[in-house]
Amino acid sequence: MRAGARSATGEQRVAIDDSRAVNLIGAAVRDFLAVQPGAQPIIVCIGTDRSTGDALGPLVGTQLERELVGTVTVFGTLERPVHAGNLSECLQRMQQLAFPKAVIAVDACLGSLESVGTVTLGPGPLRPGAGVNKNLPPIGDFCLTGVVNVGGFMEYFVLQNTRLSLVVRMAKVIADGISFGLRLLGGELEAAAAQGGPAGECPRHSEATESEGQNRQI
Repeated sequence: MRAGARSATGEQRVAIDDSRAVNLIGAAVRDFLAVQPGAQPIIVCIGTDRSTGDALGPLVGTQLERELVGTVTVFGTLERPVHAGNLSECLQRMQQLAFPKAVIAVDACLGSLESVGTVTLGPGPLRPGAGVNKNLPPIGDFCLTGVVNVGGFMEYFVLQNTRLSLVVRMAKVIADGISFGLRLLGGELEAAAAQGGPAGECPRHSEATESEGQNRQI
């Protein structure tokens, strides 16, 4: 699938080196939230700082918690990661929140060589641990998965030997994109309210439709 295009299921792949990456991620996040009127965004960033490749989620969560403090609920940071050992507990905590929720999930994954350094995003739950044979509950209404390395063999070893520089760059692009999407939606809702129009009914961004292979979730 060409970078920036949508598949038939609404999935989109974005290369982090694309100059449009932050805008493309932001537009997709904004489109998702625009059709969730009244729901408050919750961002769940899955992974652990004990593994270089799997630190993508906590790095994203740490940046978002710092930038969006007091405005959006963030689960999963370097200090307080969400991982296989506490994912069920995190889900229980989310269910106890007494307001409508729109959950955005972020995680690392392994994929083909040509897909390394890309982010796949789209509607539907994330299934963490599938690529390393872990049976974990799905999470999220919209997910972003960053392909940090090549999958198919010795996944744990591959994750430990993933380049930190790539993971840090990917985390910044994803976090900047999510922040941009939230700002886009906030500005449009304010404009609609000022004009007396219905909030939450924003036009969607159209993209080309193509098919895509599967990445291995970690």
